[in-house]
Amino acid sequence: MTEQQSVKSVEIYLPSILGYEKIARNAAAAIAQEMGFSQDRIDDLQTAVAEACMNAIEHGNRSQHSAKVTVLLTAAESGRLEVQVTDEGHTPLPDERPQPGSGEHHRGWGMFFIEQLMDEVEFSRLPEGGNSVRMVIHLTPESQQSNAPSSEAAPSAE
Repeated sequence: MTEQQSVKSVEIYLPSILGYEKIARNAAAAIAQEMGFSQDRIDDLQTAVAEACMNAIEHGNRSQHSAKVTVLLTAAESGRLEVQVTDEGHTPLPDERPQPGSGEHHRGWGMFFIEQLMDEVEFSRLPEGGNSVRMVIHLTPESQQSNAPSSEAAPSAE
């Protein structure tokens, strides 16, 4: 089976209305559960997806109801789940990320949480306009993958 055949994708379009991030959050959880993720990893994933969608709604699309947020969930048989959240970019991503808890309303925690909860994160401005957050979570956290004993090192049962 080729890599192309072992990848499954779901694409969701959300209006820029707070509350609709729950649809993406629940879809991500359903896919992760189907893939065999632990509940702790699913909780992390749901938080990161919700934060990315809320940022896209509030900041990227300035809560303009006609502007959409696109969420692409791509599951690979290798245990890798990639989530890409894209807005229409009415406000481009800042050059520097805000300090968590800074500002008058103590905001700015979303990007921080996303980076802490996911295995890979990439924030980018799209050339055609819009902003994108690409997040990857692995079935087995990368920190544990490097510590996992290899099958060659396992003692024989003789």
